[in-house]
Formats: sequence, structure tokens, C-alpha cells
Amino acid sequence: MSLLSLPVATLGAPRIGPRRELKFALERYWAGKISEQQLQEDASGLRAANWARQSSIGITIIPSNDFSLYDQVLDTSVMVGAIPEIYDSKGESVSLTTYFAMARGSQCDDHDPSVGPGLRGSGAPAQEMTKWFDTNYHYMVPEFHKGQAFRLRSHKPIEEYDEAKALGFQTRPVLIGPVTFLKLGKSADSSFQPLSLLDDLIPVYIEVLHELAKRGASWVQFDEPCLVLDLDEAARKSLLHAYNRLVKEAPAIKILVASYFGALGDNLDTALNLPVSGLHVDLVRAPELLDQIIADSRADLVLSLGVIDGRNVWRTNLSSLRQRLEPAIAKLGKHRVQLAPSCSLLHVPVDAELETKLTSDVKSWLAFSVQKMRELVILARALAGDQNVGQALADSECAVTARRSSPKIHDANVALRMRAVDQKMRRRASPFARRSEIQRVRFGLPAFPTTTIGSFPQTTEVRIARAAHAQGTMSDEQYDRFLKEELARAVSWQEDVGLDVLVHGEFERNDMVQYFSEQLAGFASTSNGWVQSYGSRCVRPPILFGDVVRPKPIAVEWWRYAQSLTRKPMKAMLTGPVTILNWSFVRDDLPRSEVCRQLALAIRGEVRDLEDAGAAMIQIDEPALREGLPLNRSEWNAYLDWAGDCFRICSSGVSDQTQIHTHMCYSEFNDIIGAIAAMDADVISIETSRSKMELLDAFTKYRYPNQIGPGVYDIHSPRVPGTSEMKELMVLALARLQKSQLWVNPDCGLKTRTWEEVRPALANMVDAARELRAASDPQNH
Repeated sequence: MSLLSLPVATLGAPRIGPRRELKFALERYWAGKISEQQLQEDASGLRAANWARQSSIGITIIPSNDFSLYDQVLDTSVMVGAIPEIYDSKGESVSLTTYFAMARGSQCDDHDPSVGPGLRGSGAPAQEMTKWFDTNYHYMVPEFHKGQAFRLRSHKPIEEYDEAKALGFQTRPVLIGPVTFLKLGKSADSSFQPLSLLDDLIPVYIEVLHELAKRGASWVQFDEPCLVLDLDEAARKSLLHAYNRLVKEAPAIKILVASYFGALGDNLDTALNLPVSGLHVDLVRAPELLDQIIADSRADLVLSLGVIDGRNVWRTNLSSLRQRLEPAIAKLGKHRVQLAPSCSLLHVPVDAELETKLTSDVKSWLAFSVQKMRELVILARALAGDQNVGQALADSECAVTARRSSPKIHDANVALRMRAVDQKMRRRASPFARRSEIQRVRFGLPAFPTTTIGSFPQTTEVRIARAAHAQGTMSDEQYDRFLKEELARAVSWQEDVGLDVLVHGEFERNDMVQYFSEQLAGFASTSNGWVQSYGSRCVRPPILFGDVVRPKPIAVEWWRYAQSLTRKPMKAMLTGPVTILNWSFVRDDLPRSEVCRQLALAIRGEVRDLEDAGAAMIQIDEPALREGLPLNRSEWNAYLDWAGDCFRICSSGVSDQTQIHTHMCYSEFNDIIGAIAAMDADVISIETSRSKMELLDAFTKYRYPNQIGPGVYDIHSPRVPGTSEMKELMVLALARLQKSQLWVNPDCGLKTRTWEEVRPALANMVDAARELRAASDPQNH
């Protein structure tokens, strides 16, 4: 018997490269500094390195087509020809120009034949983007319509299989499953059900399967994470129907259906009855599934057991996991079992060995993608009886035990503060109706007040200065002077362009979560712990390992300096507790609700200090509120209760005349509007430009009483929208809400854009607000 008698698989690997090589290649290409050929060569090199890395570690089932230049759902839209007419040139293949236009918006040459007519001249906006299930990864939302025709427009899965094979790697191609793909999409016709297109879509998948089988692929992985959602009977029947057709019409290749991010719940029978050769289950999020699938699965069904956490960075106690798995594998038989992470490793950084500045104890607690693959290989060897892995098992157990008992984890004073939280700390002194009148008199703002979400472009000069300061080649005094000069220019420009409420630009902040985590006890920050958020956008989630303490004020001095430069209101900018929680790798020894309340108390102290310093408007951003929502509706209320409670704890310690703002991203609000209202922020800004203000419908139906800034400028695209475009969006908002409720602002912060884009866009936004004022009150204009 081979010591590696259990196959070891990865469902997908990080594609950005150990040092964000993909990000830099993409941005050079978009800037016109490298050719399409060079970009493709760089991408090919990253894929080759990924396959080689996995092979050298000992992974025996290596994925292909898990790489993407932007997003795997966008890749699927292009593959099946689900390309909105505005982008489409109707050719056989899809150009890279069209691909990136769908992702980022575009303005192309009037005579470019490779793109659809909508991209020429003034260009077209990007497709809508939203979060991938409950992760911080973003995908491009597919668009469907009645009578949609599908055909194979991209051979990417086939080409990347061939590419791997030519390098000597036999891979298992990965495809987004047809049911999940359709369920992730949207239609302009709200009565249209995308699942009705299933029979038109499946032939494209069958064509891909035939092509892969011809080239020697023996297995294909179909990702169907929709299996962990609350599916109705029609969706379950669609899954059974789809895979009956795929297996029947492409019998030469075996299919593994991968579910992840949770339990199968009421969909378990459907999953086990799919006529496929393999099924992957997430045993990290849903450990109870192991006994269920042992009892109920077919004797010939291969089971991929997701036993290593693909969503968090903590090392696994391999000895304990081996003891748990041994009896299960004995019942199933080794020929039926594969070991795998719970999900794609896209959601964790590449390699913890690149971290040179973490303390040795914290670093010993961590496992990034490379380490998780090694854990799987060690576990497979241990389950095969290999005596040579004894020390590795002992090391993993020692690391887990050391983390649990470390004095860095618990702070008795935090426990005392948690016990002191009472109902008075959870609510504002007066209801919104009274507060809003007090604030109206205090600020004297015009109708449709204009502002931004907080950050301004993080230019090359800002990044160079930050790096120089971190490396010690720029002194504290020099860096402080540089930042103040940047801030002063930003304040002066905002006054010149005519914004009503200003921001300081956040030039001192590397990231809205990382910046605060670096100044709170209980966190560790990485140097190379990058994770893809979307396209070239990468983030370094902080590692929240212990009790949270705010040793000193964080944002007060920067706000104080900014306000000294202007007579206009200067918003103070903070990141909220729920977002810090959801955008961090969080400790797993306490309930998330308790960790979040610790964060709320820390932010509450910062809010109070800002008010004491004179801040009249304080924005507490919660862009990640909805992404933390459990995937199953039965768990929503509990989450929303404690998430809203945490926001109120941090925001309710101020007087009525202090205006609390918040900002949220990518939120479908209909189902959670009551919880948002219960947060009781004076002003909420939301992303609405890509949805053409459709997201405001939830606020209209609910009769939301507080003030709202619906985004009129899509900051995720390099496009500069015109004044008329923004004004039209606000007219759509006015059809839904009262004039007195509305603010005018971009969709999100502007740190990822350039000043060349931001200046004209915000000038147009201010002009749009002025035109709205003139139209709504012509006597005063």
C-alpha cells in the first residue's frame, strides 16, 4: 500500500502570486505599459508556478482553470457567451478589451471592431459586482434575459488544461456549475427566472466536457456552492436535471460536484442523489456532514472531504483530525476518499514563510495556502500509517495548544468592560426626528449636500512615501510633513470644487481595516498576507488573535489638523466593528459576536474622543455588514441582532447634535432593511450606481426615515461619468425618496482611482447637485 494511498486535492489556489505579480501585470497592461502578449505570458508564468508548487508539495489532484485575469464568474459568462449587447461584437471569440470592459467599464476607439458598439465613444459602465457568498471576494454578476442564446465563446478551460498537460501536470479542470452560475445572475425583468435558461446553457458545458475528454481529462470539478443555500424545490430539481444531462451526454469524463461554505441542510438528499462520480463537502463549516454522508451516500460515490479550513489562517491540530477521520475512512474505504481544503484556497494568503516581521509565536500559529497544502499531505501520510510524520503531527498539536494558552490571548480588563455594557450604551439620547432638526440648524447645509465616502487617491507618491517610512529611509518628521501637505492640498481642492462636507483623504491609512488593527492590541499584521478582493485589488486582512484593546486615540489628531484648514464640516472617518471583524482573519476560540462587541467598545472610545475634540460628523463605515450575513435564513436574525447591537454600542455615546454617518457596499437591502434602520445612523451612504438606484427600492418600501446618500459615481471603474448621467441617477432616487433625505456622493472611497479621474468626476457630481437644487427650488437659484 502506498503511503499516499489517499488522494490529496486542492479545489483552487491563490492566483495573484506570492508577491502580487498578477496585480502589477494587470495594472501595467491597463496603463498601456505592456502588451496583451506580455500580460498573457505573465499569467502563464503564474499558472505554471502554481501547478509546480502544488506538485512539489505532494498534491495529487491539481486544479486547472482556477486562474483568472479578473474573476471566475466573469470567465464563465464569457465562456458561454452571456455577454450583454452593449459590450458584444458578436464575433466568435471575445477580445480582452471586451472582457475588461465588462469588468471595469470602458471608453474605446470609435472604429475598434473587436468591441461592441456600446463601448465606442463615451463607453459603457462595468457590469454589477457583488460579494461571492459570504466572502470578501467580489464577482461580476451575470446578466440574463428571455430568449438568451448561449454558445461557446471562450476555450479558456480547455486551453489551460492543455497548457498544464504540456508542462507535465495532469489536472482536474474547475468550472462554475450551471445552476450556481444561473442563480448568481440577474435580469432586468424581475419576473424572469434565469433557471429557465438551464436547458439552453447545458449544451455549452457538454461541448466543453467533450473537448476536455478528447484531450485526456478524466475528471472535472463543478463548483455548485448554491447547494449550501436555502434552495426551493425548483432549484433542487434543476440540479438533478442538469447533472443527469451532463453525465448522460458526456459519459467519457467523471464529474465531481463541489459544495462549500456551509452545511447542505435540506439539500443533502439532492446532493447525494446527483448522478455524479464525486461530491465535495465542507467539513470545517459543517462537521456533522461526515456522519450523514457515511450513512447515506452511494457505495460508489467518491467523497472529497474538506477538512482543512480554506477561509482562515490557523494551523490545524492534525493529530486530533486524524483520530476523527480514521474511523470514518475505515467505514467508507480509502478508494472512496480524497482529502481537501474546505474550499478554494483563493481566500487565504500564499505562503506564511514570506512573513519575516511576525513574532515567532504568532507565526507558529499560522497556515497560509502553502502550509495548508502541506498539512493535507502530512494528514494523508498519517492516515496511511507513515511513521515518519510523527514529529509533524506533534508540532501541529503543540502550536494549537500554545495559541490557546498564550497570555497574549486574554485581557481581564476587556472582560470587565464587556460585562459593564448596558442598554443605555445601545441607543441615542433622542429619536432621529429630533436629532435631524438639531443637526439641520447646526450645519445649515443646502439641499442635496455633497460629500465623498472618505479616501482620496493613494498616488504613487503616497505609496512611495509610505514604503520609505516603513523601511526607515524617511523619518517620522518627514513623513508627517509629507502627509500634511497631501491632506492640505486635498482640503483646498475640495473647497475649490464646492463640496459641502469635506474629508481628510486618509493618506495616512494603508487600508481601512489594517490601519486600525495596527493600532489595536490583539491584532497582528502581515507583510505579504495578500488576498484577492477583485481584479487587481488585493487586501491584507489583519489577524485578530486576542482580546481587543485601544491603547490610545487613533484618528483624533489627523481629524483635528484637517478641520483646522477649513470652516466647512470635516467628517471624521472610522471603520466599524462588524467590518473590522468580517475583513480580518478572526480568532476561532470565541463566538464572533463576542469578538465584535470587543471591537465595538474600542471604536466607541474613539468616537467619544473625536466628539470631545470637536468632530461634529463622524462616519463609522460598515461596508461588510451584509457579507457577514449567514447563508441560511434561519441564522439571519441572530447575526443581525448582534451586528446591529455592536454598531449601536460604538455610535450611541454622542450627543444629538453630532451626526453619525455610515457607509455600506454591495448590499441587497430588501431582506435586512429593518436591521439597517435599527442601527439608527443619521446618514447612510450606499452603492447604487451600477444598479441604477434599484437598491433604493428597499428603503422606499420600508419608508426609511433617516437620510441616505445613494452613490452616483461608480468608483470601481476608470470611467468619468458626466453631470447629466449623475443627475439622472439622482432623479431616479428622487422618485423613491424625499428631497430632504438625499445626499449626493460617490459609491465608495476613491483610494483606488487616480486624481485625473477623480477631479472631473467630483466636479461633475457637484454640478449635478447644483442643477438638482436649481430644478427643485428655482426661486433661490
